[in-house]
Amino acid sequence: MHNQGGKLYTTIITGYVLCDMLMVLNGLKPSLAIPNEVESLVVARKTTLSSSEPSYSIQVVNALLTQMDKLKSSPNVIILTTSNITAVIDSHLHKTFSSSSDCVTGFRLSTAQIGETTTSPYDSSLGDQQKFYHFPKRESFPPNFLFGAGTSALQVEGAASEGGRGPGIWDDRINRSFIDGDKFPTMIQHYNRYKEDVQHLKYLGINSYRMSISWSRVLPDGTIKGGVNLEGVDFYNHLINELLANGITPFVTILHFDYPLAIQKNLHGFLNSSIVNYYKDYCELLFKTYGDRVKHWTTVNEPQIVGLFTYMHGYDNDDPEPCQATKLCKQAYTVVHNYILCHATAVKLYRENFQATQGGEIGLVIGSESFEPYSSKLEDVAAADRLTDFLIGWILDPVVYGDYPKIMRELVGNRLPNFTEDEKKMVAGSIDFIGINYYTSHFAKHETNKTNITLSDNYDALARSEDFNAEGNYLGYLDKRSHTFVYSEGLYNILQHIKKKYQNPKIYITENGIPSFNITNPLKDIHRIKYLATHLNYTKAAIDNGVRVGGYFVWAAFDTFEFRAGFSQNWGIIHVDFKNNLKRCPTIAGKWYKRFLNT
Repeated sequence: MHNQGGKLYTTIITGYVLCDMLMVLNGLKPSLAIPNEVESLVVARKTTLSSSEPSYSIQVVNALLTQMDKLKSSPNVIILTTSNITAVIDSHLHKTFSSSSDCVTGFRLSTAQIGETTTSPYDSSLGDQQKFYHFPKRESFPPNFLFGAGTSALQVEGAASEGGRGPGIWDDRINRSFIDGDKFPTMIQHYNRYKEDVQHLKYLGINSYRMSISWSRVLPDGTIKGGVNLEGVDFYNHLINELLANGITPFVTILHFDYPLAIQKNLHGFLNSSIVNYYKDYCELLFKTYGDRVKHWTTVNEPQIVGLFTYMHGYDNDDPEPCQATKLCKQAYTVVHNYILCHATAVKLYRENFQATQGGEIGLVIGSESFEPYSSKLEDVAAADRLTDFLIGWILDPVVYGDYPKIMRELVGNRLPNFTEDEKKMVAGSIDFIGINYYTSHFAKHETNKTNITLSDNYDALARSEDFNAEGNYLGYLDKRSHTFVYSEGLYNILQHIKKKYQNPKIYITENGIPSFNITNPLKDIHRIKYLATHLNYTKAAIDNGVRVGGYFVWAAFDTFEFRAGFSQNWGIIHVDFKNNLKRCPTIAGKWYKRFLNT
């Protein structure tokens, strides 16, 4: 804890998780010893603090518990905790309370609204705490708002060789070189346990489930001519019906990274524009088969992430162009161009032949993050704008306005494909909504030397994303349980950016979450509560400021296969125990989400 200029800097506002912790005010020493894991805890008046403020320290655990409700309800009191809250809970709660205690089960974990600064880990100013004091209730969100959780077929279905499914491009990659690649075909087993899984989703209280359909499961070689796999078609019929029977709306992604290996081998995948015709046939099959019940479609998931990682930087690509050396990439732009054409073609098909009778909506999902200038220099301010255009504008400029951002045309030149006039007309306005996946954000630093641009940045943007700014600070806080920088205000910034630049479209937050790989017990994901609560807070703040957000989906519903990380990261709010017959169990964060959705 720091005291700078009379302001108190601390971590989060919370409730019953304080349980067996002692509290001090503004540097005053408590009369009882604080465990080493605890830096400091306070109960403070909602005013600027000074050393003369009286202490509200509670000297014993029982007194703290009995006073908690009174303190929480008082308009003059805020309860603040510190960065090591997870360690404290892990090491102390079970010493003090029985297994039936609310503190242990997590049912009464209540996190109020948080505002972060860019100072140091787990810090936020008291002024921000005051500004975002009340945590919104579910009922304060718009009517028909979708609260959900999501997965993708590739990452949870398992049964890779069952039910007539053909191999996908990721089967081939995973089996050859990935952690847990040998387990991939059989783990999670959503394909065989979907009825049980729907009951777990129902337990959470969500009203929507974001899922994807495996192209390889319904069309094993990717083509209608090659034959429709009726077992695969029936599986998704059963899953969709099961969801609806339990009051859960399916939110369906048509292509979530994976597609038939035969398409890749025969056409070179999305490098070949003829894939648009095969994708259209696949979409038509889905609209005809499931469109009477599916009312929310997303065509593709994060196409620009595929372009950047797989083609520009060559990850998981057996035959990348040599642009990692030359820094003059072309394939990434070709692939994304064909993704956009596939998307627009599917939207045109749906609007002309299905939407009027089926009454659904269709959009696409992009990866997103907020870029803040590395310094106050104009070149860094411009760098933040460029990285935004090269990540978000790469997709949204075409699907809203019909062409790529001007800065991309200038910096990429003839390596950036052109839309024909007819394609521009088809692409422009080809969204009923935009889905955004948001996890974290970065600073943007001007960089003219492309050899210094690495990892996930676009060489042509002439900018580099940084964890730390020129003053050595970082955005938000560092979550030690996931080694992730958490900047929930970045979600708000992106929502506002899209509202202002892209005609205030309807938006769904289609992925938002954090892993739990650096904890002993994956069920005690208390750090995830803070993550979800702060992002829900900023979602509500964006809505209150005019952004048309229609839903929020936690990533992930269940633990998932996370590509090069295998099954190690524990993303799910429903944990899958690989050592106990794939038993499903809601985590503490899952129970917190349930409580939020049911109160």
